[in-house]
Amino acid sequence: MNAYDFDKTIYDGDSTADFYLFCLKRHKKNLLLAPSLLGAALRYYVGKKGSKTEFKEVMYRFLRRCDVERDVADFWQGHRAKIKRFYLAQQQEDDVIISASPAFLLQPICRQLGIRRLIASEVSPETGLYDGVNCHGEEKVRRFREQFGDAVIDRFYSDSHSDDPLARIARQAYLVKGETLSPWTFSE
Repeated sequence: MNAYDFDKTIYDGDSTADFYLFCLKRHKKNLLLAPSLLGAALRYYVGKKGSKTEFKEVMYRFLRRCDVERDVADFWQGHRAKIKRFYLAQQQEDDVIISASPAFLLQPICRQLGIRRLIASEVSPETGLYDGVNCHGEEKVRRFREQFGDAVIDRFYSDSHSDDPLARIARQAYLVKGETLSPWTFSE
């Protein structure tokens, strides 16, 4: 089986950020949440306080002012074209997507692409609150093992060294930059 990160790996960009901006344009009242989001960003990224999950829960408050099911469907109508060509050319039936993005956002595009296996952050589309922690770094390995046991990842693809833990358990790993794939080199 092959495993892929989603954002900036098989999707050209950050799907969560793109969806946030899509919803901001559609639901202007979300602009009222900008001060709390800025405060959370400063606290987490500058002050190094709190967790990434806590920061993202503040960001996901915008979902409370959206029609999430309709907005996600409309979002993917306009953003499906951002799935990278390299992935479409090599896609296999047993691919696994492992992403920090919310499952509710990725499930529809995975269905459209015929991807049956998705591991992603469990975020309530109604409240923006997590059920668990952000699916990132070592958490990706933990969730992979929880779902697939000792199954082997033949090839793993990601744009980021934050995925070194998954690259370590794969037979082969590749860093993705645009449409270019390079053999993985560990950051240490």
